[in-house]
Amino acid sequence: METTNNAKVTVKATVQAPVEKVWEYWTEPVHITKWNQASDDWHTTHAENDLRAGGKFSSRMEAKDGSFGFDFGGTYDEVKLNESISYTLGDGRKVNITFKGQGNETEIIETFDAETMNPIEMQQQGWQAILDNFKKYAEQTNM
Repeated sequence: METTNNAKVTVKATVQAPVEKVWEYWTEPVHITKWNQASDDWHTTHAENDLRAGGKFSSRMEAKDGSFGFDFGGTYDEVKLNESISYTLGDGRKVNITFKGQGNETEIIETFDAETMNPIEMQQQGWQAILDNFKKYAEQTNM
């Protein structure tokens, strides 16, 4: 399947936790390394996060068997505490994340520019799997 640079993909999840907890778990490197993988045979070995406009973030994802790994990173364009994060990836693609908190529930909506090497459905499944993993982590971990 051919993809184009202007294709946008959206993934969503509703987390049973207040927005303040969701924000902390989403943005703190100590938490990022615990949830940031699409499947159990991958893990994030390192994460850094300078959460401010102009700040940079990076993480290292690796297959647990050591067969493959890659760096994921970018620069924050805008950060609104407990509300939204926008950033630009190293390859120039844009990502926008919205956090909509209501009581003990937070909806996360993540929209990103598709890349051209993989089918859009595959990209959506991968990002959704990571988001689902975040939801599971946030709901099962006590502050």
